[in-house]
This record gives sequence, C-alpha cells and structure tokens, in this order.
Amino acid sequence: MLFGIEWDRSSDLAFAISIFPILMRGLWVTIQATFLGFFVAMILGLVLAALKSAPLKIISWPAYAITEFIRDTPLLIQLFFLYYVLPEYGLVFPAFITGALALGIQYSAYLSEVYRAGIEAVAKGQHEAARALNLTGLRTFTHVVLPQAIPRIVPAMGNYLVSIMKDVPILSVVTVLEMLNVAQIIGDRTFNYLIPLSMVGGIYLVLTIVASAGVRLLDNALPKRGLPLK
Repeated sequence: MLFGIEWDRSSDLAFAISIFPILMRGLWVTIQATFLGFFVAMILGLVLAALKSAPLKIISWPAYAITEFIRDTPLLIQLFFLYYVLPEYGLVFPAFITGALALGIQYSAYLSEVYRAGIEAVAKGQHEAARALNLTGLRTFTHVVLPQAIPRIVPAMGNYLVSIMKDVPILSVVTVLEMLNVAQIIGDRTFNYLIPLSMVGGIYLVLTIVASAGVRLLDNALPKRGLPLK
C-alpha cells in the first residue's frame, strides 16, 4: 500500500492501473509548481526587464548583474540556498513554495531577456508619440510598449513554460512529492521501475504537446499590432 492505495503486481496492466491515481496526485503537484513558478518568473522577469531598460546606468547595470548571476548559477544551488540557508536567517517556507520560488527566480533571468527583446522591438516612434501626448514614462511602458511587445514574445515565453515543467522533478531533492518523485517511490517499494517511469514519461509527453498547442493557439489569437486597451 502506498499513500493509502492498493496496487496489484499480478500483471503489468493491473499494476499500471493501480498506481495511476497515485501518479495523478503527483501530476497535480507538478502542474501547480509549474504555473506558480512561471507566474513568479513572469512578474520578476518583467521587473528586471524594466530596470535593464532604464536610461540611468545606476539602475540598469545592477539589473544586468543580477540577471547574469541568476543565469550563471545552477538551479540546484539556488534551490538548496533557499531551502537550507534562508531558514538560518529566519526565512522558512514550505518545500513546495521554496521549489516554486527557485524555479521562478531561475527563469525570471531568461524571461527578462525575452521581455527586453520584445520591448526593444517596439518602434522608437511609439515612444516619441507617447512623449508628444505628454504620457508619463510608466504609462508609456504599460499602455504603449507592453501591449505591442507581448504578442511578439508569446512563443518564446511558451518555450520557457515547457522548460519549467520539465525542471519540476528537481524539486524532489527538497522532498516535494511531484510526479517523478512519486514514481521513484513506487519503484523503490515495488522493485518495478519500468512501468511507473514509463507512465511519467508518457504523461510529460502529453503535457508538453498540450502546452505547446496552447501556446500556438494563443500566439495565433493575439493581434500582432498589439493588445487592445480600454
């Protein structure tokens, strides 16, 4: 018995059916970690991109330095730092939250470059028109630049969403019971690794295909001239 569910080793099919509900619990954790990590990455990445686009070097240079530091250090080290080091300074988070934050911080550095590329792709005339209309810098960024930049970067952001999903298994090192960790536990207790690992591989393949198709649909649905604002 594992997680309160019985499994049957009498046949491969029966065994696969018996462990499927357990893997679905791990799948739900995987999906939650993916979207929470991606949300953190989108918000923090946008902040870093905005800071790197600032005309003052005293603002842009530290943002570039932070981005390079995050990109050039392994995700596993960042995860261990958040999980083991921060509690020594009184910052204690649950393993799941810590893992999602680590994913979000790591990928925020990559998404900041995606945002920056989209921002720089907006024609300079748009900035000049905004200044001519006496718009503030913040309003220009939120109402003129971003609505035109986002449709251009949706495919790249979708690629990083899939990458985050495939990096979620690394959270198992801090005891997060995501799908691959659950499959490993099943293998350890039943001495049958082939079926649970094969099932996890198949589920990841389906998830990747669905996510990629969703990104393509969103990319085709967004107006290429920019998002409409009321």
